[in-house]
Amino acid sequence: LYEISDNITSGEWVGDCFLYCNSSGRLNYSVGGKIQTLVHLDTNSSGATTHRILGYLAKEDRVYLVDKSLNIVSYKIMLAVLQYQTAVMRGDFDAANELLAVIPEAEYTTIARFLESQGFKEEALEVTTDDDHKFDLSLELGKIAIAHGLMEEIPPDEKNSIDTMAKWKKLSDAALKISDFELTEACSLASDDFPGLLLLYSAVGNFDGMEALAAAAQKKGKTNVAFIAYLLTGNVEACANLLIDTNRLPEAAFFARTYLPSRVEEIVSLWKADLSKVSETAANALADPKSSPDLFPDLDVALQVEQMFLAQREATKATGISASDYPTAKDDLELDLIALVKSQAVAAPPPPPPPAPPAPPAPPAAPPAPPAPPAPPSDEPPENPFAAVDDPVDDAAAKAAQKAEADRRAREAAAAAERRRAEAEAKRLAEEAAEAARLAAEEAAAAEAAHLAAEAAAAEAARIAAEEAAAAEAARIAAEDDDLNDFGDDW
Repeated sequence: LYEISDNITSGEWVGDCFLYCNSSGRLNYSVGGKIQTLVHLDTNSSGATTHRILGYLAKEDRVYLVDKSLNIVSYKIMLAVLQYQTAVMRGDFDAANELLAVIPEAEYTTIARFLESQGFKEEALEVTTDDDHKFDLSLELGKIAIAHGLMEEIPPDEKNSIDTMAKWKKLSDAALKISDFELTEACSLASDDFPGLLLLYSAVGNFDGMEALAAAAQKKGKTNVAFIAYLLTGNVEACANLLIDTNRLPEAAFFARTYLPSRVEEIVSLWKADLSKVSETAANALADPKSSPDLFPDLDVALQVEQMFLAQREATKATGISASDYPTAKDDLELDLIALVKSQAVAAPPPPPPPAPPAPPAPPAAPPAPPAPPAPPSDEPPENPFAAVDDPVDDAAAKAAQKAEADRRAREAAAAAERRRAEAEAKRLAEEAAEAARLAAEEAAAAEAAHLAAEAAAAEAARIAAEEAAAAEAARIAAEDDDLNDFGDDW
């Protein structure tokens, strides 16, 4: 038996199913204590129902109602559906499957939703004919392949709809939970989920995917994702161009001052031209390296650092940097490259002068030449006897010195990197040794505590045994005294 907490105005039994109208104007039916609403009926001004149930015709599969004006209305409810739901509530799935064969497919979705409400989601997935319902059930049951197959069958004219994009996003989240990164990527690409792709590519280290994401995001107008993707791949030129294209000229100027000092003058000129449309005075107040070199200290060193960065980017672009190098490579992020280059330039000794070539042997003395006739006056200025003459030996020596200096700096940088790696390894080993010592001390303290506890337990057991022995001895003596007393009384 089941109890219905409702104000029922009229009702009718159809097998084990109870059809009824309540006072709120709803036509409901109850199967196994579960109430389903068939239809909302008209009510009067006070919100009360005006209908009463006349009866149910199984032949027509309809329930008939009449209102206070004697108007008769009917609503279709299949007897087979009611019998199927009753069989399910009883747990008789054999009878339910037999009834399912006579139920029209148009009612399968109703049957599936009933099964879902009762917790039989596997059976609901097999019965339902609604693709949306089947998609939701497959995700709840973790059947990602079924959900993916449903998404692949979507007609082309619906692929770009909001509902389809939301489904791709749900499927992407479900695939990510089971670490199916390929399906996650495919779903994110299908739904243009650029933030999700940014998270995925940065987590798995997909450099090619990050480059493709940057181009796609820029094409779709997602400039924030495109900027981050370009920056993560080291494409600082594209970052600057993106800021210029979006008219973020102040940000572009500051970005170039940090990452592309060679383009500072170009971008500041664009900023001036744009700002002059608003205020000519403010535009003239902007400084650039050409007009105000004193406001840009160490610009020549910054240009050298930029070339070093670009060369390093090209050198590691093909192979990348291994994730295992992070413990040492992360320290490079804290380096002041300008100060480092300046210190290396100051510490480098000047190159030694090239050795002087040996003097050629003196030629034999020649007979004195006759005096030359005086030269005619010329309008050209006399040749400067102190003018510098290019010496190929000096040029070669200078190039050799520059190459030696570059090699020395490369060796110093490699030695510094190796030193940092050695320091990091030593620090790691020291931390491991300290942790091992701490664990050993804790284990020794625990063993000592266990030993003390065992001794205390043994002492307590000995005390209890002694007390019990003393009590037994006292009881024995008392018993002997009683026996003596009893003997005297009996005598």
